[in-house]
Amino acid sequence: MRARYIERPGFVWVYTMAKKKQFPLRLDPDLYKAIEQWANDEFRSVNGQIEYLLKQCLIKAGRWKAGQPLEGGKDVDA
Repeated sequence: MRARYIERPGFVWVYTMAKKKQFPLRLDPDLYKAIEQWANDEFRSVNGQIEYLLKQCLIKAGRWKAGQPLEGGKDVDA
């Protein structure tokens, strides 16, 4: 895990980022637009929204335990 430092006048934020699997994802432009709007409504990035949606599907299918944190991070809205 690597640390990232962000400096603003009067503030320094330090947070760590877990290594995540990267892969290309091709989406229909209309699907992307709908996900982007939903992400904006919930103050998430598109990537964060897709991760959230996939996790919710895994929980619903019984393939992920609610409350189980994602690798290197806290659980989100389980």
